[in-house]
Amino acid sequence: MHTPMHTRLLRCLPKPTMRARALIRGVRVMQNGGPTQAVAQVADYKVLHVGCGPYIETKLHEVFRVPGWSEVRLDIDPKVNPDIVCSITDMAVIPSASHDAVWSSHNVEHLYWHEVGMAFGEFARVLKPTGFVFITMPDLQAVARFAADDKLTDPLYHSPKGPITPLDIIYGHRGSIAEGNQFMAHRTGFSARSLAQALRQSGFSHVEIMRGKIYDLWALAYLRQPPQGALRFTAPVIGWDQTSETAA
Repeated sequence: MHTPMHTRLLRCLPKPTMRARALIRGVRVMQNGGPTQAVAQVADYKVLHVGCGPYIETKLHEVFRVPGWSEVRLDIDPKVNPDIVCSITDMAVIPSASHDAVWSSHNVEHLYWHEVGMAFGEFARVLKPTGFVFITMPDLQAVARFAADDKLTDPLYHSPKGPITPLDIIYGHRGSIAEGNQFMAHRTGFSARSLAQALRQSGFSHVEIMRGKIYDLWALAYLRQPPQGALRFTAPVIGWDQTSETAA
């Protein structure tokens, strides 16, 4: 189930004096503790958009919708016409260390729990040593209080698909599943802590987790210590770095 992150992106970009394909990564600040990024350089970067679904430009996070980033779309469903058709648990068709970033929006929860480590391991494998994953998914801890209050079918917010209830967030969008799209079923879920642990166990040495405004989690995970000016969260609820062995 795809839910957008409702944020306002503030840009303080230098005058574009570089070549057309230059990546101008200026100072960006997102509300609600979202990513910040501050560096300007000439480069061509490749982001693997896993679980991409049908092509809609805005499905790719705005961090990647700037000159210099190219999108490679991957999905298990050939009907959505991705560039690559395969499962995120086995991306053997993609060379190791071939992408600068992996963008995963509301698809890891469609796996069984025992497959999560396989998928995160594949994310780590296809990333370059300086690469990172940017992930969003439902926050089961935030939704659990509505289940405890017997509000499983009460609408929490409205999406293009209509009202979304706790039941939809926990188990997958019921309308889509009823129409025959079994790919929309949810088979696992995460809290901030369990997500951070899963990423750490898959080889990511720097992990940051934040909570969104619509019962969602957001994660940034780097294979190595992120360089100065890298994409970061301004107010993570969990921040873990292998070099310090501490969590915030």
